[in-house]
Order: sequence, then structure tokens, then C-alpha cells
Amino acid sequence: MTGSRLDIAFPAPPEGRALILNARADAVLDAFDPAQIIVIQGQFPDHRALTARGLEVHPQLPDDCRADLALVFVPRAKAAARALIQQAAACLPTEANLWIDGQKTDGIDAILREIRQLTEVAEVHSKAHGKIFRVTAGDWVPDSWAATAQEIAPGFRTVPGVFSADGVDPGSAMLAAHLPDRMPTRVVDLGAGWGWLSAQVLARPGVETLHLVESDHAALQSARANVTDPRARFHWDDARDFRLSEPVNGVVMNPPFHQGRDADPRLGRDFIAAAARLLTGAGRLWMVANRHLPYEATLAQHFGKVNELGGDTRFKVIEATGARRPGARK
Repeated sequence: MTGSRLDIAFPAPPEGRALILNARADAVLDAFDPAQIIVIQGQFPDHRALTARGLEVHPQLPDDCRADLALVFVPRAKAAARALIQQAAACLPTEANLWIDGQKTDGIDAILREIRQLTEVAEVHSKAHGKIFRVTAGDWVPDSWAATAQEIAPGFRTVPGVFSADGVDPGSAMLAAHLPDRMPTRVVDLGAGWGWLSAQVLARPGVETLHLVESDHAALQSARANVTDPRARFHWDDARDFRLSEPVNGVVMNPPFHQGRDADPRLGRDFIAAAARLLTGAGRLWMVANRHLPYEATLAQHFGKVNELGGDTRFKVIEATGARRPGARK
């Protein structure tokens, strides 16, 4: 559907170098010459898929981001959308075209109203439950739109758009409260975000190595700054596919359960399967999940013993042991 809006905005391939921010894996970019675009995408699965299409893809703006025009696909988080627009404008010469595209469900109408108060907007096209519009680059973008890191918990900073960007996630806090006093020697934090839960793991005795696995490049960069313990190892990767050469004896995780606006329990199920692959048979998984999510059958499929350690009406904290590695008999 996005492609149909781009076809209207770009009836012919635009001339010059095009900077495209936040294109998803399935983005239809036929309106552009593939040799003339540079894509910025910090989500590892989307980055991997776009790279496989032969595109030049970076997880963040390179030092030389100069382009002749830019296209921003707005995310749901308004602060993150503003930051992407600010980044795109900073890479363009004055009066270059800056195009902004998004779905109504992702707040494109609110962004359009806000920008109309700051500068002239041209060529607004509506189609497929969304809009695309054009502005010219310049100094109209407020400095406050920049993706400035903010302290959201004592000693922890992160940037707009990452998961739980306003503070410690209550599910992660509950999970941390139920971790044992002494942790295993080799631990993986699947979906480590900006590092708060990992820091709680490292604060307990026993840990020799902790692997932080996160698909959001911006969140992982925050985690690198927040978690400076030399035992920490950082991996920009898809937690569902993550592998290590040797198994570990502990996994902690607060798995996501949304793809965009839609709840998708398959994400949590894939995290559970990944945890089982990573663990030794004697290793333990500690996870937190929303109370309503149906993970019990998947846990029973991949682990010999599953216990609920605690929780409330919103969350449940689970411990699982006896991981069944692929190919092993139940």
C-alpha cells in the first residue's frame, strides 16, 4: 500500500541521491533507482531483509549523509518520528525536497498538522489509509526534535522510540524482583533493550559473562553506554535467531508481543524456542509476560519443568528448566 502512495509522489525516479529513513522489510521502493538510495534502518530483521535486496543499508546515519532528497516513513512514536524528520532535514541542502509518509494509525495526520504550523506543506496525497506529503528542507525543524538521550532512571539514558523509552518497564522490574540471589555463570538477556534488566543481573553474584541481545540498534547503543561492566557482551541481532558456539546456563527475557499495533504471541513463542536452544539441559529460563498471553503450551513443549514464580493481574513471572534442545526426544 505504501508503494501506491510513492507511485503518486514519484511518477518517475527522482534525480540524485535519495536518503530513506525507517523503510521496513516489505517497503515498496520501485519508484527509486536502487543504486541511488541509502536506507537507514536500525531494526535488525528489517535491516537484514533490505540488505538482502541489494540495497545500501545503515543502522544509523553515516558521517556523510548528504543527499539530494529524503523520504521518512514515520514510526508510531511521535518523538521518534520528529527525530527522524530532524535527521533527514540535517542531511539535505536548503530547499531540497523532504517527503514524509505514514499510516493514519501511526499518527501521520498529527505530524502533518504539526508541520503545517512550522512550514509550508505541498503535495499532500492520501491513499491506502495513509498520507504522503512534501516539504522543503531548511531551518524550520525545531532543535528540540533531535533524538537527544534522556536519563529515564538513575544512571540510565536512552533515546526516543525504543521500547519503554519513558522509564523502567514494570514487567522487567517484576522479573528482576524474582531473580535468584545468585545467578548462573553464563547468561543471555534476550531482547535486552537499553540494558536495565541486564544491569540487575550483573549486580548479583555468580555471573561471569552476560550476552545482551537486541534487535533495535538505538536501544543497544544506549545499553552499551548504560552497561559498562566488562562481563557484558553486546549483540545486534534478532533474538529469535541468536546462536552461540557454546550453550549457556541462564536466560532472562521480557519478550515483545506486538508487531506494530497488532498483538502477536508468536514473538514470545519464538523467544521461548530460542531460549531453549541456547540453554544447557540444567540451565534455567526466567521470563515475564503479560498474564493473558498463552505461552504455557510452548513452554511445556520446550522445557521439562515450568513454574510460575509470582506476578499479579497484569504480569506473570515464569521459571523453566530442563530445556529440550532441537532433535532431543521429549
